[in-house]
Amino acid sequence: MRRNMRKRSKTARRAIAAVAGLALGAGGLIAVNVYASAHENGDSASTRRASQEANQVLAAGATTISCPDVGAKLSSVPDGARALVDRELALLDQQVAEAYRRLQTSARAIQQDSDFANNAIMGPLKDKRVATIDRIAIAIGRSGPRPQGLEPLAACSLRTVGNQQGTGQGQGQGNDAGQNGNGGPAGNGPVASDFVDITTVQPNVQRPRTSRGASKGLFTTRCGVNANKLYNSDNIIVAPGVSNGAHHTHDYVGNQDNDAFTTNEEFAAAATSCRNQGDKSTYYWPVLRLQDGTQEFDAEQLGGGAEGNTGRILTASQVTLNFVGSPRGKVVAMPKFLRIITGDAKAFTNGTANANAAWSCTGFEDRQLTDKYPICPEGSKLVRTSKFQSCWDGRSTDSANHRAHVAFADPRTGACPNGFKAIPQLVQRLVYDVDAPSLDDNGKANPFYAVDGFPEQMHKPITDHGDFINVFDESLMNRMVQCINTGRQCR
Repeated sequence: MRRNMRKRSKTARRAIAAVAGLALGAGGLIAVNVYASAHENGDSASTRRASQEANQVLAAGATTISCPDVGAKLSSVPDGARALVDRELALLDQQVAEAYRRLQTSARAIQQDSDFANNAIMGPLKDKRVATIDRIAIAIGRSGPRPQGLEPLAACSLRTVGNQQGTGQGQGQGNDAGQNGNGGPAGNGPVASDFVDITTVQPNVQRPRTSRGASKGLFTTRCGVNANKLYNSDNIIVAPGVSNGAHHTHDYVGNQDNDAFTTNEEFAAAATSCRNQGDKSTYYWPVLRLQDGTQEFDAEQLGGGAEGNTGRILTASQVTLNFVGSPRGKVVAMPKFLRIITGDAKAFTNGTANANAAWSCTGFEDRQLTDKYPICPEGSKLVRTSKFQSCWDGRSTDSANHRAHVAFADPRTGACPNGFKAIPQLVQRLVYDVDAPSLDDNGKANPFYAVDGFPEQMHKPITDHGDFINVFDESLMNRMVQCINTGRQCR
């Protein structure tokens, strides 16, 4: 009975959010109608220059839209403003996704009208973002200091994918993207230049120095591979209360009550796929798809095919969830409901500051790629590894930008930043059986695989990321800490 009441309650919350989303969407559309009065005169030199620059970018090859990440700039959001701010941030993502789809479907209009991209896509996008960012600032200002410096974040730019340079091991010039078009059945990647033969990459894994007091234990939790096929395109951490907040589909293991409307109380009461029922944590990541033309359940849905995430969803053949210690000393227990995001789903346009993708192949895991998908030799399997932040501020289970409350240890010394405490580090390893794609024919013989992502991120491997919410029983968490601190291996 109580479970049914929770379901009805969540259904009601989803309905309320849908109504709120319609209201927010309507607010965003108003700016389109006042575009002419909100900008310089269409005959002005600045507008003509913007149109010329836009056309130069579009003519250069495959193009995406790059917008500043407003959420990353928020240092403090009062509790009373959090729900509204989360919805407005999700609306910014929706606006970019819609503008990118418009860009994809407007090739003929752009060819016929040199001002079309700027006047019909980029200008209205900026107007919508101006209004949304203003609502964010007002909401925060009602309960605390109004954030400053957000206004310049409204303007977005067109980016030529062919000019995007690689970063890290296996980097390439990326010019294939401009020559071969946007690639992929959905027209937004990947392309041949997103892949590299793992055997040509030099070993690059470095390990920090270990001190005498290091915590060398290992705690493994077994939660399956998502055989239950629990999928959705929500994101409970970044966009709580917003349907399709991720704009891409996630795999889930562990907690089985995962969606944008799940409360901490519902997490604690839910079932879990973990063998030890004391671990009701949620572990989720963007699905990997084989772009073979398969029509999945979400082929026509937002978050799926309607936003460029197409093809057969691949279930990992192995999921390993290990918690390891600190090379500098003992670890302390994580607080219940601690939220951690590793990597950046928008790293292709945001830059690499928060990127933490790690792609490799079995037998070659001393070679990790950040901006390339590996081509594995015969007999070797694809591996995705996510190492989560291992330092906690000792106070918060989340933060305004979902990052400031946790941090990575120094890669050389293993030390946490001042004021942070070492916690068990989640190391998530996913293994897939997938054939190496054929690059010489753009994946026709053996199709490309790609990670799901925001449509404008063009399925770039650097956007891989992982999410974790700690819902361990306190007694089991304490056992984990004791196991790690005493140097044992526990399951």
